[in-house]
Amino acid sequence: MRCPFCGSEDTQVKDSRPAEDATSIRRRRICPDCGGRFTTFERVQLRELMVVKKAGRKALFDRNKLVRSFQIALRKRPVDPDRIERAVSGIVRRLESSGEAEISSEEIGLQVLEALKSLDDVAFVRYASVYRDFSHAEDFEKVIAEINAKIGRDSVVDP
Repeated sequence: MRCPFCGSEDTQVKDSRPAEDATSIRRRRICPDCGGRFTTFERVQLRELMVVKKAGRKALFDRNKLVRSFQIALRKRPVDPDRIERAVSGIVRRLESSGEAEISSEEIGLQVLEALKSLDDVAFVRYASVYRDFSHAEDFEKVIAEINAKIGRDSVVDP
């Protein structure tokens, strides 16, 4: 692992342990050349995934793009970062274990929508407005009505 401070390619691992999400390994490293200390995270990657965009173009799956999508939708919302990490890891795990080497961007978007629905209603509406390409206020009203109907169903108690 290259040192981010001096660029030396000879760094040493001082400590390894599972990260909080239990899907990665946290490694504390030190550079013998400059003495710099830094942390790296190592994740298991079951297979290389290709994302097929709407226009047919293909791109390598990037977990960081998925994380950024969640962060943008959840900006200034009271959602614990651990819950976000678990949602992202769950999506990645499902995609990698699907058996498919190519996944459509639409499928990834649907999985993000489903995850956001359980995390935060405002973030769900934000993401849906971009994903579903809302063009009128009525589009927002329909999604909010769906959420309110779901909340109404969930709060009804059977006698």
